[in-house]
Amino acid sequence: MEPELLSMVPRPVCAVLLLFPITEKYETFRTEEEERIKAKGQDVKSSVYFMKQTINNACGTIGLIHAIANNRDKMNFETNSSLKKFLEDSLSMTPEERAKYLETYEAIRVTHESSAHEGQTEAPSIDEKVDLHFIALVNVGGHLYELDGRKPFPINHGETSDDSFLEDAIEVCKKFMERDPEELRFNAIALSAA
Repeated sequence: MEPELLSMVPRPVCAVLLLFPITEKYETFRTEEEERIKAKGQDVKSSVYFMKQTINNACGTIGLIHAIANNRDKMNFETNSSLKKFLEDSLSMTPEERAKYLETYEAIRVTHESSAHEGQTEAPSIDEKVDLHFIALVNVGGHLYELDGRKPFPINHGETSDDSFLEDAIEVCKKFMERDPEELRFNAIALSAA
């Protein structure tokens, strides 16, 4: 995550997906953060697309949906894209309604299941306890948002820009790593221009 390495990432970056371990330290932080935000409040733009995660072991799919949904203006969808239809249909829904809609949206479920079984390692079953989790970091309206379907709302990490988004998102990733310095199981994936 050094500047010279980040300079090799194609720009513009529209989202960063972070995979991290769910540890006791993280769960304590998550609870404290939620309480702090509920007490003090935060500014979240109404244009942020956020959904809850109600399907076990679907955090990667939820992270990708968050990344793509908050960058629809930069995407070129195929004419009959199931994902485009899902996003259009769910745009006016609440985060909870989007989660319920995803539970019944057959095209994404089938794609999720087939992708999970294509990898080189065996995918966990839907009910298996997993201690790794994906979140999305996105730039919406000049603010960096953390989108985690396990949380009750998006987390606003402050101002950003198209030019500084990757570096700003990496600073958020570093905070996750600093909370669990003994952990090595972190991975960041940038979604950028080809």
